[in-house]
Amino acid sequence: MTQDRLYQMNPQGRFRDRAEDYAKYRPSYPTAAIDCILEGLGTLSQLIAADIGAGTGISSRLLGYRGVKVIAIEPNAAMRQVAEAHPLVEFRDGNAEHTKLEDNSVDLVTCFQSFHWFNPEPTLREFARILKSESKLAAIWNNRDRTDEFTREYSHLTQTVSNNQSEMRYGTERFLRQTSLFSGVNLLVFPYQQALDRRGLVGRAMSTSYIPKTGKLSEEFTRKLNELYDKHCDKKGLVYLKYNTNVYLTSLLLSTNHV
Repeated sequence: MTQDRLYQMNPQGRFRDRAEDYAKYRPSYPTAAIDCILEGLGTLSQLIAADIGAGTGISSRLLGYRGVKVIAIEPNAAMRQVAEAHPLVEFRDGNAEHTKLEDNSVDLVTCFQSFHWFNPEPTLREFARILKSESKLAAIWNNRDRTDEFTREYSHLTQTVSNNQSEMRYGTERFLRQTSLFSGVNLLVFPYQQALDRRGLVGRAMSTSYIPKTGKLSEEFTRKLNELYDKHCDKKGLVYLKYNTNVYLTSLLLSTNHV
């Protein structure tokens, strides 16, 4: 499945019944990833970031904790409603192709676990419109590390129950390298892990849009997920999903400031 088709699969509505699980059980992001995104942008308290496809604000709050003012753009009302409040994070209704933000109004655009749901060409034009001159765009994913045994078995189980919908090729670097709006693409990779108890493991799986939540298939999946937990949990009652956090960074070209 390619990004060329994912934006046609109801990305703005498909997480409506997953919002609470998403808020509780989705992983955060490593400190080093946030460090590299903010590096070179100046005094953090003076920055305005647009976090696009912000979901329940996991990434928005990470930026807010650093003192950055964040406009969290999220089209799904259910996601916005369950988001934990932060004094520097303002949620707004909008989407990647139409953020409703003013021209040249933000210093940073971030897309955490979201860019693959966007129509890339109009999205990049919109990002170029709202960014200030020579500002930064960051697209970030927590990609499961299948060299780890538990993570590999969890991935196989979710892939099977979803009819391979989890096998998505994001194509981010290709889209960013092909556009004339941004200059250069740097990829940085950081290790990360998410510790989960039994309830957390089930909740993490159910926060994913392609996992069935009801019916016999869901019941069988949950049974196998519990077996996987029993096989791998440590003395603390925890299992660990391992990730490689990929951060794609690029800068707006000066000549595109008024697209």
